[in-house]
Amino acid sequence: MATAAPDDVRPLRRRNSFGFLPPEMSQLRLVLLGNSWSDRSSVGNLILGQTQSKPEEEPNTCQRVRGQVEEKEVVLINTPDLLHPHISQHKLIQHVGNCVRLSDPGPHVFLLVLQPEDFTEEHGLKLCTVLQLFSDRSFDHSLILTSTPQKKRSRFREKPNKNQPLKDVIRICKYRHLELKNLELPELLTRLGQIVKENRGEHVSVDVFEDPAETSPSDHQSVKQPETQTSITDAGKAVGLRALSLLSSQTMMSGIKPPSPSK
Repeated sequence: MATAAPDDVRPLRRRNSFGFLPPEMSQLRLVLLGNSWSDRSSVGNLILGQTQSKPEEEPNTCQRVRGQVEEKEVVLINTPDLLHPHISQHKLIQHVGNCVRLSDPGPHVFLLVLQPEDFTEEHGLKLCTVLQLFSDRSFDHSLILTSTPQKKRSRFREKPNKNQPLKDVIRICKYRHLELKNLELPELLTRLGQIVKENRGEHVSVDVFEDPAETSPSDHQSVKQPETQTSITDAGKAVGLRALSLLSSQTMMSGIKPPSPSK
């Protein structure tokens, strides 16, 4: 991540503001999710207008950076690969808990940076689980950004409209979707502003991880204090029930079957 001082907020861009956020909002909090650190970093750098994170240096903790865009403060929380097939439930909940504290009092938008050629049913289920850990409302606050397939995998190129699991996730997020190829900042900011306005400027509240006694960490820091065993266990049970209920009752992912409850 950048070596700037934790609270160093610089005006990265000064243009005629087109009001991408409601005038009463002075800060926009974004969470980056996905299994490619390089792509997530590129999105963060696009938004903040300069290299805030190095694509080749993936951290194993959630990290936060701030900047000013269109006279508004933007807080970016970049996460580790929470869609990794071998990540444990304990570690997943711990990362989400850290992300919640870094985005206190809650994120406004989740940026889901996905790769069409790699996105599988397993990724779809894990992504739903991660979003459910935050809140049932996370899907209403999500924007999907799909990357361009890598050249070395060109023979396996698959567009979003050909990948059923990815199509299902796009549908869950009410078709909020942009392609990263040739994406420019004004278009991205406009879509972010639309999501914020659709949700009346409200952020996602994550009650299960709230800890009133804990102070908010400074920028570029990761939260090292883990959840207690009790809170991790309770959160794990809660997310399992919420995720199964969401996927089953609303039948939102026709191509992705919900996992069977563990015995």
